[in-house]
Amino acid sequence: MSKHSDRAVELFKQGYNCSQAVFVAFSDEYDMDETTALKVSSGLGGGVGRLREVCGTVTGAAMVVGMLNGATDGADNEAKAETYRIVQQIAEEFREQQGSVVCRELLNPSAELKKTYVPDERTAEYYKKRPCAIIVECMAKIIDKILFGIED
Repeated sequence: MSKHSDRAVELFKQGYNCSQAVFVAFSDEYDMDETTALKVSSGLGGGVGRLREVCGTVTGAAMVVGMLNGATDGADNEAKAETYRIVQQIAEEFREQQGSVVCRELLNPSAELKKTYVPDERTAEYYKKRPCAIIVECMAKIIDKILFGIED
C-alpha cells in the first residue's frame, strides 16, 4: 500500500465514509485542512447521501482532481476539459478493477439495498460483509498512479 491508500483505509476504519476517506487521504497534496476536507466530503458517502448512486470513492477522487487541477475561471474550457479527462480516466480504471462506479452495484449486485439516511453501525460484521475498505484502498492507489505516477 501507499501512504495515501494506508491513510484512506485508516480513515474509513475510523468511521469516516468512503468519500471522506479518499478525499482526506490526499489532503497533504492540496491546500485544505483536514477538518474542512471532512466537512466538504461528508455528504458524498454511500453513493451520495446513502442514495447508493455514484460510489463515494469516485466523488472523493473527483474532488481531489478538482483541488489539484480544477479550473478557477469559468471561461477556461481547456482546464475544465483536462479535469474531466482525468476524472474519467480515474473512473474508467476504477470500473475496470471493481466492475462498476455505482455504490449499490459494488456493495451487492444481486440485491436491492434498503435506502436510508441512517448509517450502519461499524462493527466487525459490517467490515466482513462490506467491500468498502478494499474499494477505498483501490481508489487511493488509482489516484496515486494517475496523478502522481506512484504504483505499488
